[in-house]
Amino acid sequence: MRFDLNDANTLLKSSIREFVEKESPLAKARPLMEDTQEGFSKALYAQLAELGYLGLTLPESEGGSAAGAIGLAVVLHEMGRVAFPGPFLDLVLVEAVLYRMGGPEASQLLQEIVAGGKIVLLARPEAVDGVEVIPPQTRFAQGHIRGTKRPVPFGASADVLLVTTAEGLALVPRPREGWKAILLPVFDHAQRFVEISLDSAGTLLADKQRADTLLEEVDLLGALGASALLLGLMERSLELALDYIKERKAFGRTIGSFQVLQHRAADMWIRTESSRSAVYRAAWALENKLDEAPLLVASAKAYCGDSARFVCAETIQVFGGVGYTWEYDPHIYFKRVKTLEQLYGSTGSQLEAALKAQRI
Repeated sequence: MRFDLNDANTLLKSSIREFVEKESPLAKARPLMEDTQEGFSKALYAQLAELGYLGLTLPESEGGSAAGAIGLAVVLHEMGRVAFPGPFLDLVLVEAVLYRMGGPEASQLLQEIVAGGKIVLLARPEAVDGVEVIPPQTRFAQGHIRGTKRPVPFGASADVLLVTTAEGLALVPRPREGWKAILLPVFDHAQRFVEISLDSAGTLLADKQRADTLLEEVDLLGALGASALLLGLMERSLELALDYIKERKAFGRTIGSFQVLQHRAADMWIRTESSRSAVYRAAWALENKLDEAPLLVASAKAYCGDSARFVCAETIQVFGGVGYTWEYDPHIYFKRVKTLEQLYGSTGSQLEAALKAQRI
C-alpha cells in the first residue's frame, strides 16, 4: 500500500527529525541511558513541551497540536530511529486517558503535563512475568490506596501516578518522601522499570466500568505508537547494516558484493517496507475511526514486533563479531525492540486481538 503524508505531517516529520538528530542523537543519548538514574533528560522533555510535542494528539482547545494518530506515528517513527529515551509515549497515553475522562481535576492535570510541569504515568501491571491479564489486586477505600504495581516504566521519575485498582482508576500524587520504589533489572538500558508499593492517599477518578472502557480505547493508541517506534528502530538498523556492508572489505572487495548478504539485505528491506505500510494504514484507520482499526492496529503491532526483531538481529549478524560489542550501536536497537515486543500488548496478545477482531 502506498501512503503519502499530507503537507502538515510532512512538515511535522522533518521538524521532529531535525530536533531529535540535533538534540538527542544516539551518541549523546547513550550516556543518559547507561549512566543516569532517570535514563532520560528532563530538560529535553521541557524542550519538547515548549515546542508543543507533549500535546501532540490533543485538540487545540486543550493546548495540543491536534496531530491525531498519523501525527503520533510520524513522531514516534522518527524517535525510534534515534532510540529516543524516556516516557514520551507513556505521557501521550496518560493525556489520552485524562482527556477522555474530562472534569476539572483531569483537565488541570492535563495542562500541567502539556506544559512540561509534571510527569504523570500509568501504573497498571502487577506481575513481571506471565502473559495472562489478571484483575488488579490493588484496592482503593476511603481515599486510600494499597497495593503493589510492577513493572511501572519510569515510575521513579513520576510526579503523579494513574493507578488501576479493583474499584477503578485512581490518582496518586507522589508522596513527600518519594515512592517506595525498587529498581528492576532491565535488558534495554534506555528503559527504567520499577516496582512501586503504594500505601498512600489518592482520588478515584473513574469507576471500574468506565476505567476499563477508557483504557481499552487508549490501548489502541499505545499499540500504534509502539509499532511506529519499532518501524523507526528497524529502519535505522537497516541503514546501519547497508552502510557497513558498503565499507567493510573481505577477500579484497566490499562484503556488499557477496550475493548472500545482498539476499539478506533484501529480506530486511521487505520487512521494513511492509511494516511501514502496516503502521500508516493502521494510523489512518484509527484516526478516521474505521471499524477495522482494532484489527489493523493489532496486526501492525504483532507484525512490527516480529519484523523488527528479525531486522535488528540480522544487522548484528551483518556486523559480525563487533555487532555484539558495547562500542557499536546495533545492540541498542535490538534491546529496545525486544522490550517493545512485550510492552503495549505483546506479540502474542496482539495476535489474539487480531483474531478476535476478525471474528467480530
